[in-house]
Amino acid sequence: MGGMEKLYYRPIPRNDLARPDTAFWLAGGWCWFDEVEILRRGASPEVIPAAHCPEEVLERLTAKRRAIGALTLERPRIMGILNVTPDSFSDGGDYDDEELALERAAAMVEAGVDLLDVGGESTRPGADLVAEDEEIRRTAPVVAALRDEYPDVAISIDTRKALVADAAVEAGADMLNDVSAMGFDPGMAEVALGSGLPICLMHAQGDPDTMQDNPEYLDVLLDVYDHLEERLAMAEAEGIAREAIIADPGIGFGKTVAHNLTLLRGLSLFHSLGCPVLVGASRKRFIGTITGAEDAKARMPGTLSVTLAAIAQGVQIHRVHDVAEVVQGVKMWSALTLGWGEDE
Repeated sequence: MGGMEKLYYRPIPRNDLARPDTAFWLAGGWCWFDEVEILRRGASPEVIPAAHCPEEVLERLTAKRRAIGALTLERPRIMGILNVTPDSFSDGGDYDDEELALERAAAMVEAGVDLLDVGGESTRPGADLVAEDEEIRRTAPVVAALRDEYPDVAISIDTRKALVADAAVEAGADMLNDVSAMGFDPGMAEVALGSGLPICLMHAQGDPDTMQDNPEYLDVLLDVYDHLEERLAMAEAEGIAREAIIADPGIGFGKTVAHNLTLLRGLSLFHSLGCPVLVGASRKRFIGTITGAEDAKARMPGTLSVTLAAIAQGVQIHRVHDVAEVVQGVKMWSALTLGWGEDE
């Protein structure tokens, strides 16, 4: 490839209150950076002053990210998982009727959640496909009830299917969350474009039925980045503005423990896409493997640790089960690190 080799620009995020005047704010948020790590396939990384980056790279790294409904992204946002499914990996069957789901949502709102993510189909390893009409039956009434009850709380629909997304949009959703990055149902692009709502595109290797069989990558960080960049280009070709897209590296979706750790260490690379970044690592198996917490519901401390590490890299949206605990941890981290909330 010679001089045509692809360069990847990973900002080295910092949070110290002693910030030099020459530093850049990362994605219009709370982190700053004055150095960038240049990554290449098959070559050693190189660290350069941020000011030496190409202008278009700096523009993507620094641009303020678009709000989700009324929810701005200048500070970390907590997305609460509301699975109205009988078979999700850690809470399947807990909230699979509307009354239970609304009780759970009320508890998350009380705990300070920013965004509720309603899902009617499990995407755990080995999960079965759910028919569209059944998924709509599970999700649309819950979205409508949440919209009525909590007009100021953002709502996301977690689905791979255009008809399900469309029903949720009609019911009042503010965001689409597609774990297939619009690869499962091409009609998702039309729903995103027609609604004007932001859509999250996630990386996954394989489908839920097979994704954990034997995942392999040449370079997991760069491979996932390239995949998301391709899906963003596809979305833009469909007419969806880049500023309306959220990128999710898909922790746990076709990844080993080592893959997940590499992605989490390199999260700041994904800011180079010019989009908000979402991380969903809550209660996932790799946390249990590392910590010995076999029961998924016992993995809250590990989840909080991952969340704070992601926030330290400027990740805007954090999809979690244990909202109260994570909100408390984030508030404490923000007070200690950024000086937020000292006068409250």
